[in-house]
Amino acid sequence: MPSPLQPNRSDNRPFRSRAPVLGLISAALLGACTSVPLPPWPSASPANTRPAPQVSPPAPQPAAPAESPTGVQVSPVARVPPIASPNADTPAPYSAAVAARFPAPSVIYGTPGLQAGRSTFTTQSEIQTWLRDQANAASRTAGVAAAVVPAGRSQRGEALEALVLARATNTDPATLLANGRPTVMLVGQQHGNEPAGSEAMLVIARELSQGLLQPLLERINVVIVPRANPDGAASDHRVTANGVDMNRDHLLLNTPEAQSLAKLSRDYHPTVVVDAHEYTVVGRYLEKFGTIQKFDALLQYATTANLPEFLTKAAEEWYRRPLITALKAQGLSTEWYYTTSSDLADKKISMGGTQADTGRNVDGLKNAVSLLIETRGVGIGRLHIQRRVHTHVTAITSVLASTAQRASELNQLRPYIDREVSGLACRGEAVVDAAATASRYELLMLDPVSGADKAIAVDWNSALALHTVKARARPCGYWLAASSSAAVERLRLQGVQVQRLAEPGSMLGDAYRETSRSTGERLDVRGTIADGNNKITRVQISLARGVVDVPRGSYYVPLNQPLGNLVLAALEPDTQSSYFANQLLDDLNSTARVMAPPTVKLEEMP
Repeated sequence: MPSPLQPNRSDNRPFRSRAPVLGLISAALLGACTSVPLPPWPSASPANTRPAPQVSPPAPQPAAPAESPTGVQVSPVARVPPIASPNADTPAPYSAAVAARFPAPSVIYGTPGLQAGRSTFTTQSEIQTWLRDQANAASRTAGVAAAVVPAGRSQRGEALEALVLARATNTDPATLLANGRPTVMLVGQQHGNEPAGSEAMLVIARELSQGLLQPLLERINVVIVPRANPDGAASDHRVTANGVDMNRDHLLLNTPEAQSLAKLSRDYHPTVVVDAHEYTVVGRYLEKFGTIQKFDALLQYATTANLPEFLTKAAEEWYRRPLITALKAQGLSTEWYYTTSSDLADKKISMGGTQADTGRNVDGLKNAVSLLIETRGVGIGRLHIQRRVHTHVTAITSVLASTAQRASELNQLRPYIDREVSGLACRGEAVVDAAATASRYELLMLDPVSGADKAIAVDWNSALALHTVKARARPCGYWLAASSSAAVERLRLQGVQVQRLAEPGSMLGDAYRETSRSTGERLDVRGTIADGNNKITRVQISLARGVVDVPRGSYYVPLNQPLGNLVLAALEPDTQSSYFANQLLDDLNSTARVMAPPTVKLEEMP
């Protein structure tokens, strides 16, 4: 098949055996060790790659009452026939032959929501208890710091929390930034009807706190957000309580849920971010193509305009390739992430979007290795849930092991990329808008009756080869009027440096001149983005060079900073994700592109 890649517990019960989990961890470590090194970059000293720490089984724990509901069980079981339905009274949405393609794994995970006889997934209160139990358990290990960190509240008042784990004296961001270890941030269940990632995060939390993965803390720090959208999870809906797809809100930060993740990213500065999702199995694929989705995991990294080359190479060579190796070792199948629109007449298949709005792409613009992992799950309830969780556990373990293996290189790569992005200010061109490249691809799916592989040739939009739709000279920064406090607040929440003018003056700049305007909706490759019924302003512009008078108290946002590419995505007005299109800036006259280093007096904001 041609590639679309362009050339170039606290479980107190005794463990009877954990060999299957040891196997998947070994596979992840092996995959990390055999990845391809990046070429050297300027001013980089030779990499000093040390083996990742060996992971050994924990000592047996004292027995607890059998009814204990909160432990992670990882016990070998005989392979069993696939269950016939998501729950007792809902038939499977496909034949027994299809179900047989997805046998249960040789391990059982025993999070609260995965207990035998359970019909609901882990509740928010159970997650909160679980995280505190793991923090307490981890803190009993000498040298390990662990804490449950508040990040905000959901729209319905649920606490948004993260478990932070590190070999350090404490878990505050400054301590972790200073300890010389890259931080991995794990995010689950941004979409409320995609539960497997959340359940897997609980398994990972337990193993890092007191199990097989704890030795990895010798090389990495970890921040875990098991459930980013608790309101959606409670109602089994994709969106947040106000009808917004929070995974399209990471540039705008209109929802408190997206704001909470932005705060954690700003404070803990992760080098690697994993976003755990599930994808639709039947639905429009059966209607459009007469097929069922085949793959255990769909994978993609950040694919948006202006990403540094070395960041993409690291994501591919240090992470995706070992991920595929680890999943294959567990008998789990993979493909690039793809989706299709809800329009049944539209037969195109598209990789994940190229807009700077998803967590995957925004984290990439923050210079983190950003990875999307999607398991087959939407629309099938609890069907194959152990296999789905096992897929996520295997994949996340691989990412953690790769980060530990590559800690030295990552500690060189991130400062290099930060300097590279900062150094682009005032130089060359920047891409304002880019799009996927149309191609053809042979995609494997499943026959809904026989369960056999069924190859279909599809029109395929590749996000791995972007073409430029719109480009402009890269400015030195942006001037924002004093009335732009909402935009300034969102930028600072992302970690962007914003300065205030301490005295009036002038700057050489390009003013925006509107040439046309319309009202519309934000769109992605699936169709209209759920955005709480908000409309966007679509504008076409021209640029007028001149001297811009800038009053005291207005703002300057420099591009000579690591998040310069994120600033570009937010402040160029003529894209659907921009602050102007989404009314965070209400007037084109309230912003200008600054085309020479400013000479006015600037002051840092508190």
